[in-house]
Order: sequence, then C-alpha cells, then structure tokens
Amino acid sequence: MAKSTMNNNSLISIITLLFLVSSSSVFAGSDSPFIVAHKKATLNRLKSGFEKISVSIDIYNEGSAPAYDVSLNDDGWSSDIFKIVSGNTSASWERLDVGASLSHSFELESNVKTVFYSTPAVITFRAPSKTALQEAYSTSILPLEILSEKPKESPLNLRLLANYGSLVSVISIVVLFVYLVATPSKSSAAKGSKKKR
Repeated sequence: MAKSTMNNNSLISIITLLFLVSSSSVFAGSDSPFIVAHKKATLNRLKSGFEKISVSIDIYNEGSAPAYDVSLNDDGWSSDIFKIVSGNTSASWERLDVGASLSHSFELESNVKTVFYSTPAVITFRAPSKTALQEAYSTSILPLEILSEKPKESPLNLRLLANYGSLVSVISIVVLFVYLVATPSKSSAAKGSKKKR
C-alpha cells in the first residue's frame, strides 16, 4: 500500500511539473513579456546588537515582448521588527526590454530576536498585447533567523579546507586515473590469455 501511494505521489508530481513547464512555455512563446524575479536576503550581525539585512531583487524579462510600467513592491517587512536604513521597498521603471534585467536592493535593520518568514515581492507590469495590468511574484526566501545564536565554526577547519581542498581534489583525480590505467580490464585480460596459447 505504501509503495502504491509513493508511485501515485511521484506520478502527480511529474504531471504537475509537465503542466508547469508546458504552461510557462505557452506564456513565454506568445508575444508577451514573461517576468521572472529572484529575491535574496543576507544577514550581517553588527556589534551594536543589531542585525543588518541586505535584500536584493533581480527581475528578468524572458518573454518575447518588452514590459512597460514595471513596478516592484516588497512591503512584507513588518515595521515592528525592521527599520529601513537605505533604499526603498518599492521601485518602478518605465520599460524592461526582452532579455534584459533590472536589479533593486535595500537594507533593513533589526534588534528583535525572531524567525521571520518573508513574502514574495510583487511585480506589476503592462504587456503590449493586453490591457489589464499583469502581475508576477519573486521567489521566496528561506526563513531569516534574526539575532539567533549560531554555532561558531572552527577557523582551523576553514583554513585547512581553503589551503588544501583543491590539492586533495587534484591528487584524488590523479590517483583515480592511475588506478584506471594500471588496472587491466576484464576484456584485455581475456585477450592476453588467448595470445599465450
């Protein structure tokens, strides 16, 4: 019974994936913009008991027509937890050409210890072939553990990896190559025994 459920789940996953791929290719194949947005955030602990959050959002037009009146809004940052220190959580551009990209970034600060789940940024734009305003969403980010106690990594391990990691990789590849060249294969061993007769 468990195997049947697992097969059904994988079948549903495959069908869903095929549907998403085919629907995205239909939208991208038509004469309209296809907006893809990637949101990322990095945390940097400050000495003063604050955590600085750098947010960047990259917007790409993967369609076959330019997007007009492009607006970005990332207002999911609670004012109870975050304070904007540089930039804005929203931006707008007149046009995004086919194959082009836009980038927007801002910085926040927080002194509240929490795990924060951010919402995707919303991108609105106009397509030349449609009268209605179109909407796209950025990728979501992993939960942000603000002012969490992170285990300290040993600097010795990082130093060893940085100094000797590539050397170990090269030596491993050379040893594998020598082993493969020096070890006779079964077919060549069979040929050698036939020649001795």
